[in-house]
Amino acid sequence: MSLVGYITAYLLDIVIGDPKWFPHPVRYIGRGISLLEKISLKFASAPIRKRGAGIITVVIVISSTYLIAFFLIKAFYSINSLLGEIASILIAYTTISVNDLAKEARGIFSALKDDNLIDARKRLSRIVGRDTKDLDEKGVIRGAVESVAENTSDGIIAPLFYLAIGGPALALAYKAVNTLDSMIGYKNERYRDFGWAAARLDDIANYIPARITGVLIAIASAIIFRVLFTIHYSLKTMFRDGRNHSSPNSGIPEAAIAGALGVQLGGPSYYFGELKIKPTIGEPKRQLMPEDIKSSVRIMYAVSLFAVLLVLFLRYWIEQ
Repeated sequence: MSLVGYITAYLLDIVIGDPKWFPHPVRYIGRGISLLEKISLKFASAPIRKRGAGIITVVIVISSTYLIAFFLIKAFYSINSLLGEIASILIAYTTISVNDLAKEARGIFSALKDDNLIDARKRLSRIVGRDTKDLDEKGVIRGAVESVAENTSDGIIAPLFYLAIGGPALALAYKAVNTLDSMIGYKNERYRDFGWAAARLDDIANYIPARITGVLIAIASAIIFRVLFTIHYSLKTMFRDGRNHSSPNSGIPEAAIAGALGVQLGGPSYYFGELKIKPTIGEPKRQLMPEDIKSSVRIMYAVSLFAVLLVLFLRYWIEQ
């Protein structure tokens, strides 16, 4: 895919996002995962068999996703180079989630500004895995900011990263990895063994993108807030608190944005009715406010733009 195609895919997501009428590949990937899960858990009862079934499921989903995308693009290129480029752009576009993430976060902000906490909780439940029905306003804000930070990494920077190094097929394969983790990568009784491979592979796939995201958050925050020292606070918090999370990656962008905003994230949360005590991330230099959601979205947009510009610069430098 050309550099123009790379930019076009990014701009398509910025402008139109993920309309419900568009046949988004992730929906079909999700259906495939659900089918394989149903079949696997029907015949695998022992922990070792569940783990084996989970590994097979991961291999089938990721390899089939990559191969379908690869040969589909190749087939269009064999007809016409323009058709091949269009197919590449459309597949690449479906892997990026800037527009939808911004829309969901802004919806939460609007609900809070309208003093509609019930609606804010409902909207938050669409982008987080924790229980939201009993959250107070601060809990909703915290969940929204954390989700924007985490999804900036695995919903935007990671797809752009894999798109840059391996093209649309690899970017879509990454989305399959991410979808597997979001569906079966839980550490509860049902998925502890079956989802083991999905969770571990997601950790590996997001290791580099998460750290790129953290650095870009620090840079973007300094520019947006027009305070150069924000870079120091953001990076300091990232290196100090980035490991205060059950995931080896999610804590990195969360810590970077906590340092940039001067707030504290993390702490206790309920998942499937069970309280999980998580370490805090960042220092509470001030209380969380609804405007922090808007700030996190602005940072997210800036980070995505910087990532695209970085790819363009590197591609231009390599090709010289």
